Amino acid sequence: MYSKPNIGFNECEYKDADLVVVGLPFDSTTSFRPGTRFASSAIRNEFIGIESYSPLLDEDLEEKQIYDMGDIELPFGQIEKSLDSIHDCASKIYSDHKIPFAIGGEHLVSYPLIKAAFENYPDLVVIHLDAHTDLRDHYLGNTLSHASVMKRCHEFLGDGRIYQFGIRSGTREEFQFASKGHVQTQKFNLDGLTETLHLLNETPVYVTVDLDVLDPSIFPGTGTPEAGGITYKELEQLFVAMKGKNIVGADIVELSPHYDHSGVSTAVACKVLREMILAILKNQ
Repeated sequence: MYSKPNIGFNECEYKDADLVVVGLPFDSTTSFRPGTRFASSAIRNEFIGIESYSPLLDEDLEEKQIYDMGDIELPFGQIEKSLDSIHDCASKIYSDHKIPFAIGGEHLVSYPLIKAAFENYPDLVVIHLDAHTDLRDHYLGNTLSHASVMKRCHEFLGDGRIYQFGIRSGTREEFQFASKGHVQTQKFNLDGLTETLHLLNETPVYVTVDLDVLDPSIFPGTGTPEAGGITYKELEQLFVAMKGKNIVGADIVELSPHYDHSGVSTAVACKVLREMILAILKNQ
C-alpha cells in the first residue's frame, strides 16, 4: 500500500520512468532523537521551492523521466515486516528495469534496498557517506538497527565492497573492524571519493547518503548530530563524481525535519535529492 504524494516536480507515468522515487517513513530503531519518518513528506512539501535546473550539473528535472511512487505504508513497531516490504518494493522496481531512489527514514532502510540491488547486481559496490560507521554487530541487543546497517550489508557483500566517507563517530571496535580491510573508511572528509568512483568505472554502484555527514551547523535537523562534518560545498564532489557512473540505486536518510524549525535542513535535503537524481540520470 502506498500513500500518494504531494508531488514537487514534474513526473511521468510509472511505465515510462527511468527512476522511481519512494518514501520510507520508518524510524523504529532510532537510537537518540526519532522523527525521520516525517522526512519524505517534508521534502515533498518543500521541493517545489527549488528550481528544477541544476547549474552545477547543467541538467534539468523537467527533461527526465521520473515517477514518484509515494510513501510505503509501513507497520509501526514491526521491524522485519517493514524491511520485507521495503525489499519487495525495491525488487519490483528492479524487475521493471528502473532505478530506485529512496527517501528515508532512518538508515536501516538502506539494508533491504542494498540487498535488493545486490540480488540484481552481484558485483555491487556501495558508496556510503555518513558521520557514523554503522558497523556495530548490534545495538542494545538488536542486530537490525540503524547503528548496524553497514555491518549487515557487509555480511552479504563481503570485504572491499563498501567505501565510507566523512566518518567521524563510532566505537573503537567498529574502526578496528574497518581497518582490517573489511570496509574502506575515509575519516573526517571526502578525500578519495572522486578517484574511487572513477576507478569503479562501469561497476554497479549503490549510493547511500546519511545526511548527518553534513556538519550540524549546516544540517541540524537530524536525530544524531555530530560536530566536525563536511560542508555542502564539499558534498558537491559527490554529485559531480556520480555523473556518468553506473549508479543502480540510491537513498538519502536521517532527516528529522522538526528538529530544525527554520526549515533549512529540509531545504538542503531537497537540493541533495535534486542533484543526486540528475547525476544518476545524466546518461539516461
